[in-house]
Amino acid sequence: MSARKYDRRLGIKTVGLREWDDHQHYNRYEATPYEALDKLFEAYRFREANHVVDFGCGRGRVAFYIHHRFQVPVTGIEAHDKTYEEALDNKASYRHKVKHIQAPIRLKYGLAEHYKVKPTDNCFYFFNPFSHKVFKKVVGNIMESVNRNTRPVDIILYYPLPEYKRVLKRHTPFRMINKVKVPGAVDAREKFLIYRLPKDYLKVNSQGEG
Repeated sequence: MSARKYDRRLGIKTVGLREWDDHQHYNRYEATPYEALDKLFEAYRFREANHVVDFGCGRGRVAFYIHHRFQVPVTGIEAHDKTYEEALDNKASYRHKVKHIQAPIRLKYGLAEHYKVKPTDNCFYFFNPFSHKVFKKVVGNIMESVNRNTRPVDIILYYPLPEYKRVLKRHTPFRMINKVKVPGAVDAREKFLIYRLPKDYLKVNSQGEG
């Protein structure tokens, strides 16, 4: 199914690129391919207790896809004003088509590093929306939230930048638990990496809270 047909199925418009004019730390908008998402979610499933945050959500493709497929709460964070307005238009159209799904879907405008991670947020999605310096700040915010409210947390990277992987390896307890390759991909980097906080870290942190 083409991206435009998939968009029509969800009642949204997410095709096309958008460059930043003058922001050195934020990258252009480019949506994750639908066929890649289909492959990812053959190997990885969300459950009712999951609350997903998509950093650099763009026009909302991943957010609406996950919300529609798994019917779990999703929050999208977008810093480009025009792209954010398009995401809001998509949300209105999407919600008109899926009134039966009760789980909330929220879109927030602002820089990712300023987002206050909620105690219920437990899965975070990134498709290289910003520099590794911003990524490090965002992951630091995630860890601060986990240290305040211990819980299992996953991070999903698509087309992972080497710098992102180094941040997680050198500065966090996250460990990679799965790699999902995209069928037919010419570029070996076109894959998903899934990271998770180890149980022993959560156990120690939970004891520390007591």
